[in-house]
Amino acid sequence: MLLLQLFWTFFKIGLFGFGGGYAMISMIQGEVVTKHHWLTSGQFTDIVAISQSTPGPIGINSATYVGYSSIVNAGYTPTLGIVGSFVATLAVVLPSFILMLTISKFLMRYKKHPSVESVFKGLRPAVVGLLAAAALLLMTKENFSSWSECPWQFIVSILIFLFAFIAQRKYKFGAIRILFLSALAGILLL
Repeated sequence: MLLLQLFWTFFKIGLFGFGGGYAMISMIQGEVVTKHHWLTSGQFTDIVAISQSTPGPIGINSATYVGYSSIVNAGYTPTLGIVGSFVATLAVVLPSFILMLTISKFLMRYKKHPSVESVFKGLRPAVVGLLAAAALLLMTKENFSSWSECPWQFIVSILIFLFAFIAQRKYKFGAIRILFLSALAGILLL
């Protein structure tokens, strides 16, 4: 039953997750942590971090890790966890695969049509909103600590966040450089 729930949940995420993997993060968290309680917020944060640091799209990597973790957390064997990984990964990829096969022929023919251009213009703000929601959902106590628990860690976390934001937006630092410098600051200051 859990495998069917996993499949349906990630199929819906794959079907409605416009904007790529980062836009899917808030949807995945809403389903996996808030609705189904398959993972804790801390476990989900760890999965996002692992998904970002491994090769491949973050949405697919997250589905793979969530599929495994949710099955194992439910008390099943790691072998069945691997099946859960496969089910969640297949489910998140399947809608895109089906849609791309279906519409690719028509999109190439009608891509300059005003209606098609309008649809894509309408999707852009939605993608930005989903990305912002993903960023806000990851600003939790597990990632930033809190002022009442550990003021120093909270301040350092905010400063590292601001550094990464400014380094990317204003100075156009690459992602690897920002990750390396942020990790170094975390090691030295925390």
